[in-house]
Amino acid sequence: MNKDKIEKEYDLICVGGGIMSATLALMAKILKPDLKVLIVERLDDVAQESSAAWNNAGTGHSALCELNYCPEKDGEISIKKAIKICQQFETSKQFWSYLVEQGLLDNPNSFIAAVPHHSWVLGQENADYLEKRFNTMKHHFMFETIDFTRDSSKMKQWFPLIMENRQEDEVMAASRIDRGTEVNYGVLTKTLFNILETKYDTPVYCNMEVKDIDPSPDIDWTVEVKNLKTKEKYNLESKHVFIGAGGGSLLLLQKVEIEEKEGYGGFPVSGEWLVCKNPDLIKQHNAKVYSKAGLGDPPMSTPHLDTRYINGKRELLFGPFAGFSPKFLKEGSNFDLFKSVKFDNISPLLGAFWHNLPLTKYLIEQVTSSHEDRMDALRKFMKDAKSHDWEILVAGQRVQIIKKDEFEGGVLQFGTEVVSSKDGSITCLLGASPGASTATSVMLEVLEQAFPELLHSEKGKAIMNKMIPFWNTEVTESLFNEQLVKSEKCLKL
Repeated sequence: MNKDKIEKEYDLICVGGGIMSATLALMAKILKPDLKVLIVERLDDVAQESSAAWNNAGTGHSALCELNYCPEKDGEISIKKAIKICQQFETSKQFWSYLVEQGLLDNPNSFIAAVPHHSWVLGQENADYLEKRFNTMKHHFMFETIDFTRDSSKMKQWFPLIMENRQEDEVMAASRIDRGTEVNYGVLTKTLFNILETKYDTPVYCNMEVKDIDPSPDIDWTVEVKNLKTKEKYNLESKHVFIGAGGGSLLLLQKVEIEEKEGYGGFPVSGEWLVCKNPDLIKQHNAKVYSKAGLGDPPMSTPHLDTRYINGKRELLFGPFAGFSPKFLKEGSNFDLFKSVKFDNISPLLGAFWHNLPLTKYLIEQVTSSHEDRMDALRKFMKDAKSHDWEILVAGQRVQIIKKDEFEGGVLQFGTEVVSSKDGSITCLLGASPGASTATSVMLEVLEQAFPELLHSEKGKAIMNKMIPFWNTEVTESLFNEQLVKSEKCLKL
């Protein structure tokens, strides 16, 4: 592959060097190897923003421990969203397993590891909720291996750090599913791009910023790209464009002449972690432990104490804590928020602000918190946590999407959303969590809109059925369990 001279015409240009573009491009090339695909990234390497290990939660979000996916209403627990999220993550595992089977991915343990997932709560009301959740989930085949306890001695076996020096009469409860995972999406993303470059002759250009995307009379879209090192500009032509630039997607979408973009706005939230510096503490904890968000706090604030594997080293993180920056990307501009305000999204922005005053209050409290305030939050998990054992690390930027709503003017969208032109020739991914964990399912949605002919040809169907057995079929208990065993074997879990 000659990267000295950039070619002009493509079938698909992916904007952004993250897990979403990597997944979409690789799936498309597997379906049609002669598809001409280009990836452009504005930074000097891929996986530097939301996909980077320190910039995201790293949990294989599979609804095994995240309580916000199981809301309670009128005494009943709904696990509908948990089932969807679990299925989406297992779909991602199937794609990665296929890559292993095809000899494209030879060391899955470089990015995925088995780490049990726990939910843990304090207080009688929360403990009763967790037991109700357990009783609901254990009857569904996706969660039938869930374990539950109110016994402190059992919890001490599960997560000893949290149970040290606790009062015997303290009311608490916990659940556990052993098959949980820890995923380094930064390593995974780089691995997928390496497969694209070495096996599928797909160029990945860094230091290339997309300045504009305009309709083209000749092909579909003209993508104006600037080389940030040489300052050279290119007008590239493509039949399809995917905008997967993390927080930067919204600003680029607003330049595209499609009516579907109308009314979208965004509010940036930066993340921070407390990172443990004490190797002895890190060795004592091999678990992901999620609790409940505080009353009135947003889902993004769910506190968790996590084992992580980053740069080949085991780490221990607690958080997340929210910060504020007007930037839409960690390496973005301080004018990003201002530039995103348009005539068509002023009403949704004001509506979302007015109906989310508790979120505003939460963010103000977070921004003004000291290191000791954060340590006090950690001490709810670890009674005797020492300030000198922990340091603060700034994580990635997230842009919470705001969209039009006929009743409230605008609403916050906690999740991922695909915005597409009517003909599917341009698609854009907006939003954050659960993000990376659901990349395969979300990119399948993009393929359905952009390349339905690839998915639904006889050859495409045969490949898809092998690559992602959950695709285009009902997920039954026998299919789920069969594929769970297979993926755990392929991924060495």
